[in-house]
Amino acid sequence: MGCPMSKWQVLLGRILYSAIFILSSLSHFSGATIAYAENRGVPMAQIFVPLFGLIALLGGLSILLGYKARLGAWLLIVFLLPATLLLHQFWNVADPKAAMIEHIMFMKNLALLGSALLIAHFGSGPFSVSRQE
Repeated sequence: MGCPMSKWQVLLGRILYSAIFILSSLSHFSGATIAYAENRGVPMAQIFVPLFGLIALLGGLSILLGYKARLGAWLLIVFLLPATLLLHQFWNVADPKAAMIEHIMFMKNLALLGSALLIAHFGSGPFSVSRQE
């Protein structure tokens, strides 16, 4: 059953996890982020970057609120897979410092993917708008 604090831990975990997607999604509508993606070889970046920003925002809000969190987690997986593989190709970076930064970003995204997979399986937990999806 767990300790009484565990319900609050799950809520805090959802808040902290979703914050990165909600806050960063807003930058996906800026010219600078679109230009960055274009420079990294993202096809049709003017369409895909804002679209994926919207996907990240919806997934993050879904997990934050605990509303259809399993679906929200799958949205974040759809966001994270191409972002990780297209934007953080540390193995193609010649400069050691830049490669290290890309490697860190790649590994961070792997951790976020793992967390999304756990939410996709277990759902949102307590203090959710829709407890069980």
